Amino acid sequence: MFNKTIVTALSRMLLTGSIIFNTSAHAAPVSADKVPLLVENAAREHVLRWADSRGLQEAEFDIEVVRGSRPLAACSKEVTVEAADSRQPSRMRFNAICAGDGARGGGWRYEFVVRAKVSARIVLAANEIGAGKVITDEDLLLERHDISTLSDSVSDPKEVVGMSAKRTVRVGEVLRTGSLASPVLVKRGDLVNIIATRDQVTVTMSGEAMDAGAKGSQVRVRNSSGNIIRARVTGPGEVQPADMPPAR
Repeated sequence: MFNKTIVTALSRMLLTGSIIFNTSAHAAPVSADKVPLLVENAAREHVLRWADSRGLQEAEFDIEVVRGSRPLAACSKEVTVEAADSRQPSRMRFNAICAGDGARGGGWRYEFVVRAKVSARIVLAANEIGAGKVITDEDLLLERHDISTLSDSVSDPKEVVGMSAKRTVRVGEVLRTGSLASPVLVKRGDLVNIIATRDQVTVTMSGEAMDAGAKGSQVRVRNSSGNIIRARVTGPGEVQPADMPPAR
């Protein structure tokens, strides 16, 4: 059985996550043909939450509910749908559970496989990006792409501007966080400025980096007095004492 839903807006309020989808529970008797619809509703709710938590832009998805070979039965009371495995929208498992009539029986548990094909506007390479190249705005574009099997795609170009590619990224290729790295801004032996700001007063001292580091990482620096301090890399050739709050 195939059930399809296309969602073009994620602005509505969503419930907080739960493995039990109470919106799929019905106190009234449920006919056998309605059970897959309850599973579809639960899967749709999950994918909406998943897309919203990732900040996906203009997310759309198709949902396919796959029935097993065992015949479905009606439920005289309520049917509750639980997510058994929803880590990958491309292949999820949901359990539909009939409470039955207690001591008189009639309850059952049925597993469904649910496949969601998800697409959204994500960041792709507008130009070939060589290994080690620092990424700029001109290297990026936003296009709709199937992300059903991508767990580390990027929705906001600002998140990757200033990073570098670990390997060559071809034109049109999806940028994935696993293939990107923060560039080294300070190398061992570099002369750096140690900048400390407190209460709108800024003090700058020169020093020598004893370690290499990307933005935000901590390195050892020998200051002009010969003392070795721990410092946080804030920019090319610039560090901040590590015991100070990160610069904004």
